[in-house]
Amino acid sequence: MNILEVKNVSKTYKTEHGPLKVLDDVSFNVIEKSWTMLIGASGSGKTTLLQLLGILDKPDTGNILFNNKDYAKASSNAASKMRQSGVGFVFQSFNLLTELSALENIMLPGLFNSKKNTKKRALELLELVKLSDRATHKPNELSGGEQQRIAIARALINDPQIILADEPTGNLDPKTSEVIIELFDQLNKDHGKTIVMVTHDHDLKKHASKVLELEKGRIVKRA
Repeated sequence: MNILEVKNVSKTYKTEHGPLKVLDDVSFNVIEKSWTMLIGASGSGKTTLLQLLGILDKPDTGNILFNNKDYAKASSNAASKMRQSGVGFVFQSFNLLTELSALENIMLPGLFNSKKNTKKRALELLELVKLSDRATHKPNELSGGEQQRIAIARALINDPQIILADEPTGNLDPKTSEVIIELFDQLNKDHGKTIVMVTHDHDLKKHASKVLELEKGRIVKRA
């Protein structure tokens, strides 16, 4: 079953040097409980595509269907509700709030979404990412890998249907990156989470069930 359908999506930005087409007639499907990897060099359009999938921006043309509903044409309120409950975001730079503890960072999206038993769920997620002993630590007291594991736990707090990850190992050393990818593997295979991940690292392709390679805003290879 397709959880996400991208149909003929294009996106152009205005720059001081004229229009810049970042995505050009992109189409693909994401199957529920799959792991799709978007691979490409800097400037290939993969991060812009991920932002469109998360309804952080809208395409100029084309359709993006999440559970058969076209969010490319949705109201800002409908898009916001979808992001809160349907999507979990993981960023390269972690984006943790420095004044909050690890536990509080994980809980925050659940509190915004008025989820019940948010603290209990956050403690369970701390155990899942093997950081129960870091619950009261603030981000500056955690390593980069620990911060990313907290960020992944935060992305899971609302039990999203899909996780969108933008270069989640980009700021980490190779050994720590392996730990993060193993965690994504666990989420996909053991917990049935649908994952769409952006990366420039071709070595990660072996983990995905589908690989889409982007070049100059177009999909040039599918595997």
